[in-house]
Amino acid sequence: MMKRLLTIAGAVMLLLPACKGESGGTDGKNDKGAGAAEAKKETAKDISLGVLADLTGATADVSRPYNEGMLAYIDNLNSSGGVKGRKINAMSEDYAYKVPAAEEKYKKYVQAGVIAIEGWGTGDSEALRGKVKGDQLPFMSASYAEVLTDPAQSPYNFVVAPTYSDQIRVALDRIAAESPNAKVAVFHHDSPFGNAPIEDGEKWVKERGYKLGYKTYAMKTGSTDFVGLLQQAKDQGATFIVTQNVSSPAATVARDLAAQKLNMKMVCLNWCSDELFIKLAGQAAEGHWMVQPFTPPSVPKPGHDTVRAYCKAKNIDLEAKGLHFVQGWYTMHIMAKGLEKTLGDGKELTGTNLRAALETMEAVDTGGVIGPVKFSAESHRGATASGVYKVEGGKMVEVAAAVTPKK
Repeated sequence: MMKRLLTIAGAVMLLLPACKGESGGTDGKNDKGAGAAEAKKETAKDISLGVLADLTGATADVSRPYNEGMLAYIDNLNSSGGVKGRKINAMSEDYAYKVPAAEEKYKKYVQAGVIAIEGWGTGDSEALRGKVKGDQLPFMSASYAEVLTDPAQSPYNFVVAPTYSDQIRVALDRIAAESPNAKVAVFHHDSPFGNAPIEDGEKWVKERGYKLGYKTYAMKTGSTDFVGLLQQAKDQGATFIVTQNVSSPAATVARDLAAQKLNMKMVCLNWCSDELFIKLAGQAAEGHWMVQPFTPPSVPKPGHDTVRAYCKAKNIDLEAKGLHFVQGWYTMHIMAKGLEKTLGDGKELTGTNLRAALETMEAVDTGGVIGPVKFSAESHRGATASGVYKVEGGKMVEVAAAVTPKK
């Protein structure tokens, strides 16, 4: 009986490898061959991007719709096949506008193998400049600080819109044309974002030979009013307040101006030139100016059509989301165009190849929303023209389109 059992066991052992091979199991070749290769192939189909968002921090009022616009663009793109048949997998997390948190998220994204980063603020964008250079990861953000446009200093940073410095130049040009001897107070967020255009604005006044007075005032985060700063601006003799801040504090300034019955006109730059500022300031917003690179949905352009169609299909109120939703949408669109060129050129999707694609691709036409956006190996400044708007009847009314700093 023992001899018979051993004979049966041996036969079974001989059959097992053959059965594993036929069923795609784990014999020597199949273990590390077709199964593993197929898994790698499946993973390679997705394009991983890292996204930094301020959803709970100091700039969350404008960062949330911007982030939603980026993710909506990805959803829309993926539903139509992605980039050359490859879908984008976006890892989007809140860093609450805190640079150390942004650095931690960045490490996480690098370890996950992302091909590029979509950042947010000036503080995190500048803090990560050296890291993205070392890791060779293209980095776009909603910061338009001028230092990020120079490939010699920031070789992997790309700026899709006119810089804050270009925006303040446009503002000062307009003020000088309206009132050549005006005194200008610059109210700014007390951060790298707020400080970004300050020196360049002062230099512009001197370079252009303007007779404008120019003085800057830091706006303390969390302030419930800015009556004290307005009193200092009044003492300066200011009749214009250029504002480099987000919507909520800018609206507080507008309300304080109205309450104090001060004869000063605000000129908001990018991040307070929006529908939220008008909503929060109410009647106090009337008559103030805005320098805004991205065209709001209330001023229809052909580039809004695709965004509007997506929002209609998803039951999203585009007017309620506002221009920052569109801003996020088209920032991601420009990144996607770089990815498309890389793959279209038959190149492996690496950070260095993506950088080269962004630098050499044709100008991106956004249907009048911004741009056209064009980078080069010499400059990562994608666009220089902003729109100029005035608040009338509770809306942003376009005064002039595609305005660049005077030469």
